[in-house]
Amino acid sequence: MELNGRPVGAGELAGLALYGYGHFTTMLVTDLRVRGLDLHTARLADDCRALFGTDLDLVRVRELVRRAARSSPSPRVVRVSVFDPDLDLGRPAAPALPQILVTTRPAPAPDAPPRPLRLGTRLFTRDTPQVKSTSLFSTIRQRRAAQLDGHDDALFIGPDGRICEGPTWNIGFLDGRGIVWPQGPSLNGVTARLVGQAARDMGVPVATRPVTAAAGLRLAGAFTTNAATGVRPVTTIDGVRLPCPPLIARLSEAYRALPGQPL
Repeated sequence: MELNGRPVGAGELAGLALYGYGHFTTMLVTDLRVRGLDLHTARLADDCRALFGTDLDLVRVRELVRRAARSSPSPRVVRVSVFDPDLDLGRPAAPALPQILVTTRPAPAPDAPPRPLRLGTRLFTRDTPQVKSTSLFSTIRQRRAAQLDGHDDALFIGPDGRICEGPTWNIGFLDGRGIVWPQGPSLNGVTARLVGQAARDMGVPVATRPVTAAAGLRLAGAFTTNAATGVRPVTTIDGVRLPCPPLIARLSEAYRALPGQPL
């Protein structure tokens, strides 16, 4: 864990821990390459302007991610968090000086297929879903509630009944022809965008339209997308079993075959 390329002190993390005001992106680094690196850095730049009203030094971000990746076994999950250690709770509109926190953790085994997910629906939408916020209280609470109900994770449903996303992933459905991304408040995920492009390259149709929970159960399958785990099949939603067609495995293979961009 380093702040601007140096060991971070506990006091410097106090604002992030106490207020949770910041944003982040998580990427899988393999041999100093990242799938969708340009999308990750664009997200960081956009979110920094949205939350702090200032530009982020993306050259410095890449340098710090390279530094962290070189010091850890490959592959590695690297998270870049951007926050202002001097944020004043009483005056959050004051000019900000956002800093770059880089943390790493072990990556899932590259040859082990991700374990399928059992999802439980929850009536919930994230605050400002288009921003990948460091404030994870509400999403973790929903994940915990779903697990206490016997599921692996939560699937967020909006007040209008439309499926949105999960706590740390996007969800896609298969309609017998191709991919359907649910049209609801959600993060425009990097992995989802890469999977969508890989599908188009395979000649698989990709569409975005409203999907209710009831309609999702009648479709031909579902999967989640996340930078750390890639494409992960969904086996049940609210206890109702979903089919797992071969296209999900093909999408997973196509995503894993995408070349990473050099840091």
